[in-house]
Amino acid sequence: MALYPNYPLQTERLRLRPFTRGDVDAVFAYRRREDVALYLFDGPLSREECALAVQQRIGQITLEVEGDKVVLGVELASSGALIGEVSLIWRNVDARQGEIGWIFDPAYQGHGYATEAANALLDLGFGPGDMHRIAARCDVRNIASWRLMDRLGMRREAHFREHALFKNQWDEEFVYAILWQEWHSRREASDGG
Repeated sequence: MALYPNYPLQTERLRLRPFTRGDVDAVFAYRRREDVALYLFDGPLSREECALAVQQRIGQITLEVEGDKVVLGVELASSGALIGEVSLIWRNVDARQGEIGWIFDPAYQGHGYATEAANALLDLGFGPGDMHRIAARCDVRNIASWRLMDRLGMRREAHFREHALFKNQWDEEFVYAILWQEWHSRREASDGG
């Protein structure tokens, strides 16, 4: 089943929307930072690299075939400030498997924005996306990321030790996941039954 969402996705405080060429400076503001790049596959990005990344993200708004990504900018509804990005990848069409991810400007951490945005993406994946299981992964040292996975109701399924070289060092990675039924039960409980 292909997914062609209607944008923007609205939450209480956020708007999740496709990227535009006008987002380059806002993305550069957080993607140039060492602390943001620490657990990402690439290093801090130059403005030119950010422009290329934003151009690529502009077209990543639907899921049609396995491997497709939806990558959305996360902006504050109150001000329109772009504070980060979230992604949903279609990992396996037949088994209805997806993977979510996020990158946020550290200036906006600690306010629940990442939790709110990631929940909206889980709603998209499990709702109109008809996914059965959605996973997420992070470096073991990325405490903020795996705590977010805990808050989302995801369960830690794996702890890979020295399974790949990451920035010239052996890495350790956590893999978390949540099933449709678990998400559905959490949604029913939060809606009061």
